[in-house]
Amino acid sequence: MRLKFASYNIHKAVGTDGRRDGERIIAVLRELDADVIALQECDRRLGERASVIERSALDDSPWRPLPVGRRPRSLGWHGNALLVRRGFELLEAHPLELPTLEPRGAVRGDFTVDGQHLRVVGMHLDLSGLRRRDQVRAILDHLGDCDGHCPTVLMGDFNQWGKATGAMREFGPHWQSLVPGRSFPSRQPLAQIDRIIASHDWRLLDHGVHHSALAAQASDHLPVWAELVLPAK
Repeated sequence: MRLKFASYNIHKAVGTDGRRDGERIIAVLRELDADVIALQECDRRLGERASVIERSALDDSPWRPLPVGRRPRSLGWHGNALLVRRGFELLEAHPLELPTLEPRGAVRGDFTVDGQHLRVVGMHLDLSGLRRRDQVRAILDHLGDCDGHCPTVLMGDFNQWGKATGAMREFGPHWQSLVPGRSFPSRQPLAQIDRIIASHDWRLLDHGVHHSALAAQASDHLPVWAELVLPAK
């Protein structure tokens, strides 16, 4: 099984030109052509926390959002959403409560592909290093209830500059930490704060940052991606 995973902080669909354009975000997602996508900052922060991407635009896309939002007009939970290919069978989806002083959160989705149970978590972690460590611990605690073989991918905006320092130390030997490259700010990327973490069930084929003229304008982050293979048992 070969799948492409991607994470994208879409900055509430406000691009570097100051315009809010959800259709432009969908166009970048089509360029990426990933099978599973974690979005951050996909809902407005105030009021009804409405999605900045029109549902009709997603209806015409290859992906469907997993039901992780708690508000009728939200796509995600604290701006975190998960999109998966339409052919994947949903098992369950949940928002995850995190210890936080900021409006941060994480979401979890379980689904099957060709009969294989897979799990993915999308997240946007705190600016505070100590709080990030607490949040990673909380997420790892949430992952202990999978029955049987459950290959897992965690991804999102970790707000972590060091590759293997700070909160990244919370991931032990059962995880492989991927740092696809510099993704923020989008026009002149300096920081490698967007990450993908995979359980050792997966074998890495390739990973990177999606650079395009459209992506450089659509958000203040560039998307990151990883192609992973699940070897046959």
